[in-house]
Amino acid sequence: MAMPLYDSIKRAATGVLWSGDHLFPRIPETIDMLRSKGKQLVFVTNNSTKSRADYKKKFDKMGISAQEEEVFGSSYSAAIYISRILKLQPPKDKVFVLGETGVEQELQSENVRYCGGTDKSLLRDITPEDYSSIADGSALDDEVAVVLTGLDFHPSYLKYSLGMAYLNRGAKFLATNIDSSLPSAGSLFPGAGSTSAPLITATKKEPLALGKPSQAMMDAIEGKFQFDRKKACMIGDRLNTDIQFGIEGKLGGTLCVLTGVSKKEEFLGRGAEVVPSAYVDQLGDLLG
Repeated sequence: MAMPLYDSIKRAATGVLWSGDHLFPRIPETIDMLRSKGKQLVFVTNNSTKSRADYKKKFDKMGISAQEEEVFGSSYSAAIYISRILKLQPPKDKVFVLGETGVEQELQSENVRYCGGTDKSLLRDITPEDYSSIADGSALDDEVAVVLTGLDFHPSYLKYSLGMAYLNRGAKFLATNIDSSLPSAGSLFPGAGSTSAPLITATKKEPLALGKPSQAMMDAIEGKFQFDRKKACMIGDRLNTDIQFGIEGKLGGTLCVLTGVSKKEEFLGRGAEVVPSAYVDQLGDLLG
């Protein structure tokens, strides 16, 4: 891949730079090489459990040169959409969250009020009293206008019951992303799509997803970083999110890295639906 063709590089993190706490070979050197050639780097991630500040800490821990402002995560994308596009107004200006602290921190950064999330009072079995108070509305917050799902490490039937009730009351249904799986420790685990799935089944409603491959996310990134799409390349490990994101966004190129979810057999075979411009076994191969 002739990377000098591109002025701006958008890349996923998990599956491209690392898997869990395992850093792939020659990643810091590759990032430094791209910077030395004047490339604008944006780290685009669908992992909603971490905020931009959290990612900055991880980059530092991994020895990778990166700034917090270069990180664009699905939690941040959702927070921007809620605060700057929906522009919720009192008294209905609160978000019910099914997700982790990354979502909460990004909502706070945009001054969006929320409930649910990591609230420990929801980490319990549902009771007969809960059924009654949810059914009659007394357990619901009348200020909630949005239900936002992200990867939730502590889901509960009580959370889902509240989320369903809010959606049935007319709340907007948003998702940071709907990835089916999360790569970690060299394997795959349930992704954020596993959090939204019960609500989709229960309400027959589909969320607006604000992570890759949503073009709402691409528009937000373009608005913030002001880059020429024809001179940008998306690097990722997952065909149906990263590579599709770049193709639908009409970027100049896409590069699939084979250290994550997708395998080359998926796009080299006849009839493949999503095909990257090029592929490498690992990102460090760009060093030659």
